[in-house]
Amino acid sequence: MATATDRTAGRRTAGKPATMAQALQRAMRDAMAEDPTVHVLGEDVGTLGGVFRVTDGLAKEFGEDRCTDTPLAEAGILGTAVGMAMYGLRPVVEMQFDAFAYPAFEQLISHVAKMRNRTRGAMTMPLVVRVPYGGGIGGVEHHSDSSEAYYMATPGLQVVTPSTVEDAYGMLRAAIASDDPVVFLEPKRLYWSKSDWSPDDPAPVEPIGKAAVRRTGTSATLITYGPSVPVCLEAAEAAREEGWDLEVVDLRSLVPFDDETVCASVRRTGRAVVVHESAGFGGPGGEIAARITERCFHHLEAPVLRVAGFDIPYPPPMLEKHHLPGVDRVLDAVARLQWEAGH
Repeated sequence: MATATDRTAGRRTAGKPATMAQALQRAMRDAMAEDPTVHVLGEDVGTLGGVFRVTDGLAKEFGEDRCTDTPLAEAGILGTAVGMAMYGLRPVVEMQFDAFAYPAFEQLISHVAKMRNRTRGAMTMPLVVRVPYGGGIGGVEHHSDSSEAYYMATPGLQVVTPSTVEDAYGMLRAAIASDDPVVFLEPKRLYWSKSDWSPDDPAPVEPIGKAAVRRTGTSATLITYGPSVPVCLEAAEAAREEGWDLEVVDLRSLVPFDDETVCASVRRTGRAVVVHESAGFGGPGGEIAARITERCFHHLEAPVLRVAGFDIPYPPPMLEKHHLPGVDRVLDAVARLQWEAGH
């Protein structure tokens, strides 16, 4: 535990290696301890602690009334959470796997996203929908989808996704504290990524709506989020051998979108590649490329390129390494950015 003297002096206590899953569990635990209106519900979140153990121990500490196992009925889970939020609670819903959330879309689009506008601001909707998403764990379709474009296209929802242990804790606390609904996308393959992190003295993070520059550079900007952030950082290191100094921007928040940070980076570098696992056609990269083009056209040295998942249903596990954007595909895109001789 950090002492008052440590904090007064601006020093933070040293952390131990912690996983993203542990940071997410701690965020819910701390929110439930501080606010009795926070409730967790979903399939297997209680006794089992969730299939990824993200809710481990919450039912034992807070009771099954506040960490509740539900039937396998996603529309019912989210519909129940809507009623809870309308009556003053702060429900945190877990969708067990990304595509399991599809039966709940009607509740999400028709009620969760529209309630504040429908009531002319009289009724808030403090509800978090946690969605494990993306590939890289050997899952099949319905277990490895990247569905962020569906949520991004629904006005009334905030859509966020962490890529670090620190953000996992800080952003989930902010999401639970929000009076408006948040779709909290958790990159499954980063659940076991580690960082030195102190749960008793967590580092402050940027608020929802702000992107983060994870690596500075001058040659081009890689714009990415969630599970593709480590891939882009690895690509940026590999690119040094080719003479490219790549900047990496982690969006963190897809809605609201941080145009200021993204455009400032692209205006500095003059070139941009958007990287994500979601399909390219109709995917987030098209919206991001359009926003950059509209705001940075006269600063661009080349068209904005995209590296994305292929326009197919998610493939079987043995093929997913070919489907997911990897370092080689990112570097191939960088090489196509109309470099002049000598650059």
